Amino acid sequence: MSTMIRPALSLLVLMTLITGVAYPLVVTGVAQVAFPDQANGSLVRDADGKVRGSSLIAQDFVGDAWFHPRPSAGAFATVSSSASNLAPSNPALATRVIDDANKLLVPGQGPVPLALLTTSASGLDPHLPPAAITYQLARVAAARDVPVSALQQLLDAHIEQPLVGPPVVNVLELNIALEKL
Repeated sequence: MSTMIRPALSLLVLMTLITGVAYPLVVTGVAQVAFPDQANGSLVRDADGKVRGSSLIAQDFVGDAWFHPRPSAGAFATVSSSASNLAPSNPALATRVIDDANKLLVPGQGPVPLALLTTSASGLDPHLPPAAITYQLARVAAARDVPVSALQQLLDAHIEQPLVGPPVVNVLELNIALEKL
């Protein structure tokens, strides 16, 4: 029996050291050298170097003077990030979407873009399609007393084209740039 236990324990200790210590240290080291920004959370800093958030996580912006992200089922909390798990047939989902659409509706601008009404799967998606930002231009321009054309130029400068998928705008980075206007 001891002839089987000793090799098994030795192999367990060896594999624990390899997969639980050596491999994570190597991966962390390579990530720090090759992708330091991403390995450290893709942090967004203001002009003073203060961390304002992560470009990977949405933040709630309250008030008419800011561009708003898509709604979050988890109140933008990373610990409770999740979808609402409400089925399309659930009346609570329909009620929430209708209420949000009525709050966001701008007369004469057409229907509210779907991205401003639906939550992302994680509840933390920081990106919106440019059309969802364009829908908010008039509200933000009025609240900040700036021309819509200036905000349109700011929007155009912040449109990102991912490797796969349609163009998107990071709302946090756009609002940080808006703060500088």
